[in-house]
Amino acid sequence: MAPLLGRVAIVTGAAQGIGRGIAHCLAGDGADVVLADLALDGAREGAEQIERLGRSALAVRCDVSDAQSVADLVRRTVERFGHVDILVNNAGIKGAPGWLDEERTRPVDWDAAFQVNVKAQFLCAEAVAPHMIARRWGKIVNISSSSGREPSPFHPHYHATKAAVISYTQCLALQLAPYDINVNAICPAMVWTPMAYETHRWRRERGGEPGDDAREAFDARMRRRCPLQRETTPEDIGWAVCFLVSERARNITGQTIDVDGGAVMR
Repeated sequence: MAPLLGRVAIVTGAAQGIGRGIAHCLAGDGADVVLADLALDGAREGAEQIERLGRSALAVRCDVSDAQSVADLVRRTVERFGHVDILVNNAGIKGAPGWLDEERTRPVDWDAAFQVNVKAQFLCAEAVAPHMIARRWGKIVNISSSSGREPSPFHPHYHATKAAVISYTQCLALQLAPYDINVNAICPAMVWTPMAYETHRWRRERGGEPGDDAREAFDARMRRRCPLQRETTPEDIGWAVCFLVSERARNITGQTIDVDGGAVMR
């Protein structure tokens, strides 16, 4: 079974971590995938892995916070594959360069996080929407975070951006519903990625988490938070995306799904 055979997907922030996992799962379900990231080498590596699985893939260097760069991404996608059916807005950052060295959030962290975590999702959606509207078919999945569901004394700017993603998803779902385009969001939690490593290193160094290193701090927090007592993998997020962009989810829109081992229950 290849439920996404013939579909073309763009995944932002696909060079590593959750984005790479999403791209591989989409390809596993039959989609051709465009891996977009500033880290072009990582995106190329992911594309090569997908092509070894028998699907077509394209790596594109893209700054998702820049409208022209996003327009070029969509243009290259359409030139290569003829259309675009799926957008996964996954790219995200914790703060501006140097945030790991700071005790408190800086104004520049608010600016950088909103540019990449929120405004970029708008730019990417605006760029693909005309193509989806013309074909009256499309699926958009915005990656939020459990941080958008619950507060924390650490990195409030990041939590605010992820809450904004949930609200934007609902607004976009209403805008695009007349064209039979579904828009949903996913909130991951407790996924071991480069961002998780940096976050838990920051928290451990400041006494916020126990453990000898970032991984031990992550594991301790996961055991406290997750009823299922296991971490979430990038593929767990990818499989949820595959469901939301399939016809099996044709009547689901404007929703936010938590994929987190039960860490957040609403």
